[in-house]
Amino acid sequence: MIRHLTTAFVLGVCTMVQAEETKKVPAALNFKMKGIDGKEVDLAAFQGKVVMFVNVASECGLTGQYKGLQAIYEKYGKEGLVIVGVPANEFGAQEPGTDAQIKEFCTKNYKVTFPMMSKVAVKGAKICPLYDYLTTKTEKQLQGPIDWNFAKFVVGRNGEVVARFKASVDPEDAKVVETIETELKKK
Repeated sequence: MIRHLTTAFVLGVCTMVQAEETKKVPAALNFKMKGIDGKEVDLAAFQGKVVMFVNVASECGLTGQYKGLQAIYEKYGKEGLVIVGVPANEFGAQEPGTDAQIKEFCTKNYKVTFPMMSKVAVKGAKICPLYDYLTTKTEKQLQGPIDWNFAKFVVGRNGEVVARFKASVDPEDAKVVETIETELKKK
């Protein structure tokens, strides 16, 4: 009987600790999305890392940015950088494929290994909750609609959105790299 009560007490404490940890998830990472493979991805798993969210497209003039995204992911991933590709079709219908087609394209052409989500809307009436947050509930200077495919939001280790870069800014641009390196140094 005492053993059962002890086990119940320990389980109860673990449940309370988990509930407390859940409350501490920063707003920018307090979302669940469907991964490109159809499995749920809890963005809270990226807590404590530097995260760059990028709305991506396979048939865009900027699609070559996948190469730079993969390069910085390979360079800084071991230090705590996570790139999250978020396919979207709002700009010139330049991401018309299915999730399977998008995954095949990215893997075959750019050897993408960073996490990719299922295709969502990043603007308009059907905007996904993550992009609604990024474009309307962050610091005033970071708000506003996405300008095109490959817009970039950087979330620091503390879970705060610290920077936003227009689609035309290359992922390997000095300002992007400086932002990433600065945030990675923070523990």
